[in-house]
Amino acid sequence: MKFKLKNPYKDKSWFKYLGNKYVWVLLFFIIWMLFLDNYSYFDHRFLDGQINELQDNKKYYQEEIRKDQEQIKELKNPEQIEKYAREKYFMKKDSEDIYIIKFEEDSIQDTRE
Repeated sequence: MKFKLKNPYKDKSWFKYLGNKYVWVLLFFIIWMLFLDNYSYFDHRFLDGQINELQDNKKYYQEEIRKDQEQIKELKNPEQIEKYAREKYFMKKDSEDIYIIKFEEDSIQDTRE
């Protein structure tokens, strides 16, 4: 006796696609490229984010270098050096007195009372 089993899904349209070996190979390839490969899509997104962050840092530091170069050019003048020393480091001439005035709004007030 010969038994022949009938597949109940053979007439369904989706079975034609899932039964095709090329569809399985394509699905395997897509899953491999998205998740498992060393150069997967998610790794590329992460690395692209890092590249963008580093490029932003590069722009920031180039701007800071430009500002510092301008300041160096200004400090080649002896008058500018004196002005810078007075403002930043509170330096003075021998015949001068410097008074540093702090206002109440400038200091941080303690509110733990």
